Amino acid sequence: MRAAREPAARLVAPASGEDRSPAALRWSTQPLGEGALESARRVAFERGRVLERDGAAVLTWGEAALMELTYGLAEPGCASQATALLAAIPALERTGPAPDGLSRGPLALGALGFDRNATTSLVVPAVSVVHDDHGRTTATAVGTPDELEQLLAGFPFAEDAPPPPPWPPSEPPDTFELVSVRPHADFRERVDLALQAIRSGAFDKVVLAREVAVHANRPFRQHDLLRRMRALHPSCAAFAIDGFVGASPELLCRRRGAEVTSQPLAGTVARSGDPDEDARLAAELLASEKERNEHRIVVDAIVEALRPWCARVEVPDVPHLLELRNVAHLASPVRATLREVGSGSPGVLELLAALHPTPAVGGWPREPALEYLAKAEELDRDRYAGPVGWVDSAGDGAWWIGIRSAILDGGDARLIAGVGIVEGSDPAAELAETQLKLQALLAAAVRP
Repeated sequence: MRAAREPAARLVAPASGEDRSPAALRWSTQPLGEGALESARRVAFERGRVLERDGAAVLTWGEAALMELTYGLAEPGCASQATALLAAIPALERTGPAPDGLSRGPLALGALGFDRNATTSLVVPAVSVVHDDHGRTTATAVGTPDELEQLLAGFPFAEDAPPPPPWPPSEPPDTFELVSVRPHADFRERVDLALQAIRSGAFDKVVLAREVAVHANRPFRQHDLLRRMRALHPSCAAFAIDGFVGASPELLCRRRGAEVTSQPLAGTVARSGDPDEDARLAAELLASEKERNEHRIVVDAIVEALRPWCARVEVPDVPHLLELRNVAHLASPVRATLREVGSGSPGVLELLAALHPTPAVGGWPREPALEYLAKAEELDRDRYAGPVGWVDSAGDGAWWIGIRSAILDGGDARLIAGVGIVEGSDPAAELAETQLKLQALLAAAVRP
């Protein structure tokens, strides 16, 4: 039984796990130059936590505190409590106004589990470097007063302080074994069973996932995977958070003041590399009633989840094509405006709690689809298809869906891909689609 006094969100000390009051911490922010940004990128790629896409990045290392979400993101009050904890951390007394409107203050980031009711946590980094869409860069330090003084005397806050040296060289893995965790026939059978449930009226859509395990002769190196994913998938958001790495094409929710955006993806086709063939395949995807129906389910669910808080929610009448390296998706940008900003308005975590999991990764209607998955999928998704992102003390932030991802443990990696099953789905085609999606990470992880 839950203890009545236990909060939905709380800060704890990283080492001891003891409760840490926001009043025990301080923060300070300052702008950075371009030279420091590249050094910060190297440090975070090697030993930190990273969220990076074209034109923007959140690069962090160290831990000032862990923010535990005791009963998961779905617990009433959890999201607002978490944001309030960040806002309650005081600034260092000598911290002045943010120059030129630069972002400032502490943030928390993490990769949350697919199960929205499971205990999870975010990290309040000791150092976070944020590079925004306007080319501006800030660094924020967070810690106890003594810790903060030490942080501000070092990189990247002191101009004469060199960045930490590169990690000692290590050999990357060069021998790999790929194992499909279940036979192909097993996955096709699960698609057939899901179609039977759909035809019985249990739900309209369910997303089934499939796992491939990779065993390497040496531990995977985070910085290798990140650099390869940035090169292979430049339009995606690359991430590495505590052994969870990937390159997600799907923005779940971004809040900037009153503006809220999302870009759901559903409906997939392979790309061949031949322009004429790709044009033919794209036209078939855009014209497919089955794929358009699957896409519409996702978009409608997101719009309805945002409406209670928003004065305006806009979505195009028809989806556009989002082309990635080996697949193309139907995509629809959703843009909304909150009715108000400030006390009582939802922060990005509250929006996240309402949206996750979308029909793109769970199914629709949500609850019967999730109940079916809990019984029929027989797969621990862990953080696969969960939200990956950050939130600041104002409630702003950005979260992507943790797909095209791998869960690393030394030289072992779990790669998972999911497909949406609706009326008209074909088991063999759905299996082939999982293989296409798995290639996004296999191309970065498995190297001769």
